[in-house]
Amino acid sequence: QVQLVESGGGLVQAGGSLRLSCAASGRTFSSYAMGWFRQAPGKEREFVAYIRWSDGYRYYADSVKGRFTISRANAQNTVYLQMNSLKPEDTAVYYCAACDKYWSTYTIPGSYNYWGQGTQVTVSS
Repeated sequence: QVQLVESGGGLVQAGGSLRLSCAASGRTFSSYAMGWFRQAPGKEREFVAYIRWSDGYRYYADSVKGRFTISRANAQNTVYLQMNSLKPEDTAVYYCAACDKYWSTYTIPGSYNYWGQGTQVTVSS
C-alpha cells in the first residue's frame, strides 16, 4: 500500500504564500505523475497542477498559472506546491494524488489511484 501525507496548509491573508508538501511512503512504486487537486465546500474536486515523473513536465490549471509552482524531489518521492499571490477563491482542501500507470491526461481525478488525506488552505480577504 502507498500512503501520501500532505502538510503545509493553514490560514494566510490574501496576497500571501504557502508551500504544500506531499510525501509518498509504503511499498515501492513507480510514479508516472503526481498532482494536486482542491475542493471547496459545495464544489467538485478540481485540478490544480501535475508533474510528470519521467521528464518533469508540468501542467497547471488556468486559475493558478503564474501563481503556483509544482516541483518534486525524486529521491524522497515528494512533491511540492508553492502557492504565491493567494486569493480568497483559493480557499479549499488541497489533495495530493499519485498515479502509477500511463494515462493520456492527468488533469482528472480518475487518472490517480492514490490520494492523500487533504490539507486545509484558507485565504482571508
